[in-house]
Amino acid sequence: MSDAIAVIDDLRDESEELDALVAELSNEEWARATPAPGWTIAHQIAHLTWTDGVAVTAATDPGAFGAEVEAALAAPESFVDEAAGAAVAAASPAELLRRWRAGRERLQEVLREAVPGTRIPWYGPPMSLASMATARLMETWAHGQDVADALGVVRAPTGRLRHVARIGVRARDYAYFVRGATPPGEEFRVELEAPDGGLVAFGPESAAQRVTGPLLDFCLLVTRRAHRDDLALRAVGDGADGWLDIAQAFAGLPGAGRAPRGGKGTGGGKDAGGGRREGESGPSNASGSDAI
Repeated sequence: MSDAIAVIDDLRDESEELDALVAELSNEEWARATPAPGWTIAHQIAHLTWTDGVAVTAATDPGAFGAEVEAALAAPESFVDEAAGAAVAAASPAELLRRWRAGRERLQEVLREAVPGTRIPWYGPPMSLASMATARLMETWAHGQDVADALGVVRAPTGRLRHVARIGVRARDYAYFVRGATPPGEEFRVELEAPDGGLVAFGPESAAQRVTGPLLDFCLLVTRRAHRDDLALRAVGDGADGWLDIAQAFAGLPGAGRAPRGGKGTGGGKDAGGGRREGESGPSNASGSDAI
């Protein structure tokens, strides 16, 4: 099985898990506010539907996708909110659900049928098939977290989080660039405890700058769905410690992020070495290069 197909399979499973959360909601529950200011559960699903559709356009009609990029450049601060808002205003929850299901299935079909080695144009550099699937999985998981938070549901972490973590690590330098800062010249080691007790690791084992902690907590951090102070992430080295304050796995400005809740995740907080959707302003290509 190719890397791309494996990620597409995981994207399908991640989407189905979120689908199970929203499929039986009442119209009133679809209108429930999520932690993203101004966004209801309906907005979250509408956004995923829109982004999946744009990804299909990018893969099948690059010329038409160019017009999407121009529209984004013309209104970089508002085009995502406007697209979600327009979709919510135009469709009932049942129709939004139907459109999301059809759109995500179409995207997965397009990715599965694409010629290996295909590069898909995006809002940053072109993306490989595996990168596009990974980016869509990351967004689906992150917006799914917003939905789960709105519903008071605690989702069990899965091994699919390794894809989210990988984007977060690959996007390290982007987090500095988007803030007008120079990224560190050295590589970091990131070691994360997976739900099954295994280890998900990135970077050279000999690196002096290190981040450790639960895989879930790292994914909550880089998608800015939780404050660092509430997470059990530990840093060794000033560079790694500083990165955890700004890490993000999505494209666009970081936003204010989530306020601390006073908890410590599954362990210590910042003092132990270890801290959103408010920041996401565009479809993901967070690393500024391939996420895979």
